[in-house]
Amino acid sequence: MRIRSTRVLVVEDSSTMRRMIVETIGSFREFRVVAEATTGYEAIRLIHELNPDLVTLDLVMPDLGGLETLGYIMSEAPRPVIILSGRGGRDAEDVIRALEYGAVDFVPKPTSSTPEALAEWQGRLHHALRAAVLAELENLPLRLPDRIARRVEARRRAAGAGPDPRPPAVVALAASTGGPRALADLVAELPANLPAAVLIVQHMPSGFTRSFAARLDGLSHLRVQEAEPGLPVSAGEVSVAPGGFHMMVARDERGRPVLAIDDEQPPVWGVRPAADPLFTSVASHFGPRSVGVVLTGMGRDGAEGLRAIEAVGGATFVQDRESCVVYGMPRAAAPYARRSLSLESIATTISQEVYEIAKRVHR
Repeated sequence: MRIRSTRVLVVEDSSTMRRMIVETIGSFREFRVVAEATTGYEAIRLIHELNPDLVTLDLVMPDLGGLETLGYIMSEAPRPVIILSGRGGRDAEDVIRALEYGAVDFVPKPTSSTPEALAEWQGRLHHALRAAVLAELENLPLRLPDRIARRVEARRRAAGAGPDPRPPAVVALAASTGGPRALADLVAELPANLPAAVLIVQHMPSGFTRSFAARLDGLSHLRVQEAEPGLPVSAGEVSVAPGGFHMMVARDERGRPVLAIDDEQPPVWGVRPAADPLFTSVASHFGPRSVGVVLTGMGRDGAEGLRAIEAVGGATFVQDRESCVVYGMPRAAAPYARRSLSLESIATTISQEVYEIAKRVHR
């Protein structure tokens, strides 16, 4: 019996790039391109005519732009959408906005035509398509975030909290597909006086994590930044692993915990940054003062790291199936988790655990 292929609409105004996308998707047995569109208006028409299973969408197009097209799709004809974009600058900012508008994932367009670069891009696109098929769209509703960002920024200024260079605890968070939205919701709910450093690995390529960190910073009571080598691990601060680098906890010459950024170690589970190196280093440096949380995503990154945190007596949690966009990473890590939690309850649980740790440290 023949298995039905997933039907894909490709939206791209560049004929060269469109041909590359179509040929690549055509090489994946489980996917089939049913139509091509060169403008946002044409994409909308074809969605209503052909009802494709998912859409790949360029952000920069004539007439109706990619963000406007995405907004229409997610509000009027919801289905998984994968963004194809350039790297860095305004493109990166628009990608982060697209993820908040409900895109499942994004894939940067290749910047090199070498066989190695093209093979890497094809693998990334295949992974994104497979994740999109598994995505639970009800956990990615259309959201226009600007008003929320201004409101939370005003609350943070009123709180006036500053970083504490002696963190009683460290919270390590891991996420992949659906993670940007989940992290935006979670980090926004963490209190300004949280007595912990928060370290985030979101599977994201280079050129995008700085914009992602800036977006989280605008939503959070805490200061959020892209991690840099030697940055102190400080309570009240959130650090996001830079794309293309593993992030780990190390010690400086005075024995203080700092961040180590490494692009020499190979990818773990096919990704860099990966959660397992971070979680393992947090466990080794903070022991029972560690809190590990694995959020939505495809694959099994974070499971071994969560096991390490559990082994040293730290607190471990995973996001539950009902609130995940893709329940892959949490499923793999669940055997090492103390509890499975809905996304809306994770921030409160983290806060409770961290305050309990702080009480024990200061006795």
